[in-house]
Amino acid sequence: MKYVSLPNDEQHRLCFYLAMEEYVAQTLVDDDDCFFMWQVEPTVIFGRHQVIENEVNIDYCKENGIQFYRRKSGGGCVYADRNNVMLSYITRDDNVEKTFDHYMGVVADALSTILGIDTVKTQNNDLLIGDAKVSGNAIYHLPGRIIAHGTLLYDTVMQNMISAITPSKEKLQKHGVESVRQRITLLKDHTSMSLEEIKSHLRQHVCSSEHCLTLSDVAEIRKIEEEYLKPEFIYGK
Repeated sequence: MKYVSLPNDEQHRLCFYLAMEEYVAQTLVDDDDCFFMWQVEPTVIFGRHQVIENEVNIDYCKENGIQFYRRKSGGGCVYADRNNVMLSYITRDDNVEKTFDHYMGVVADALSTILGIDTVKTQNNDLLIGDAKVSGNAIYHLPGRIIAHGTLLYDTVMQNMISAITPSKEKLQKHGVESVRQRITLLKDHTSMSLEEIKSHLRQHVCSSEHCLTLSDVAEIRKIEEEYLKPEFIYGK
């Protein structure tokens, strides 16, 4: 598997990386599977078939500088920031179930090896440490290509995670934070390694080569990104 990197280690909005997945699927996976990791400023990402008003607290996001974008895969609503990392896996295949199982197994095995703690996959597309969720994942299919992507939770701003997703009629209460905290786990609670160290080990464990995109590639990705920025895509039912 090859690791796909960007020139100058640039940072982009979340929608750019969704477009990058499509571009990689279209241009790079003929000879080998591809994998890359990315981080974003505070952002909510919601599933293709979700109604934004039912899933995203738009007012809270705007008041707190949290961006929000729709993805093309299904699944639920996710909050991300620079305290966690997003994973993208692209392969040339048509068997969604087989590919998803393989991707989840690769990440679970890598985390178990890196942390020395069992990480297991579930039928709900989550990765667990013990009984708590550390990663949620989704997948979608293009002709002859499959894109799988997911979260990897190292740390987070818990209030943003709760308040930015699903509007609440009542003010956030402490017990709400505690409830979510019981269902998820943070990698920082299981290791003394930093997030950058975990990323480095994960890349070494999963990938055997690297492909660095060019500025020309970035320009093409930006063309795909335009679709994700259209109001009718973000807000459309």
